[in-house]
Amino acid sequence: MTRCLDCGSPRLADQCPACGLTSAAAEVMFRRRLWRRTSVFLAGSLLFPYVSQIYPPLELDLMLVFFGLIFFLALTLAVILDRRARKRQEIEVLKRIYAGFVPLPWILAATLVVNGRADTAKNIAYYPTTVVSKFNMKGIVRGSRRLVVRSWREGPRFERLAVDLDDFERFKVGDPVTVAIEPGALGIPWYYGVYRR
Repeated sequence: MTRCLDCGSPRLADQCPACGLTSAAAEVMFRRRLWRRTSVFLAGSLLFPYVSQIYPPLELDLMLVFFGLIFFLALTLAVILDRRARKRQEIEVLKRIYAGFVPLPWILAATLVVNGRADTAKNIAYYPTTVVSKFNMKGIVRGSRRLVVRSWREGPRFERLAVDLDDFERFKVGDPVTVAIEPGALGIPWYYGVYRR
């Protein structure tokens, strides 16, 4: 017994008893829906890196690695689903897994926005530190500029702070600076700003 590619109902003949589509029509409908969902996923994937530069969490590099893994898995799964649908093979379980990946970039972006926007400015903590190095990677959407400073926390030796172009050009290696950190409305500490000491 196989399942309809479009609605997932069990079918014994070429035409699905639930939706009435033949296997060829169900394939076309599924693939059309698959690429619509993929475009929604890709739109969220463009939004998340942009938002992560506006309200950068302290663990931004770890979050970007996690997001990259999600991105790779989702696109790989979309390609596998497309190939299996063309061959009219069973896809029901993979289809449900893929549906769980689609909203993840939007959820991550919304989490960072709520964490930063809903945070009050009265809880800012200031930490004195020193600029150790700088990193600039040009990008299509926004690029990535980091000031690497000595860490004030126990554990990591350095903190990589996402900064805008003005802060990146304003500070030089060896400059003493003060870093402002907010606790975040959702409990995710994020980098608020960097100032001259």
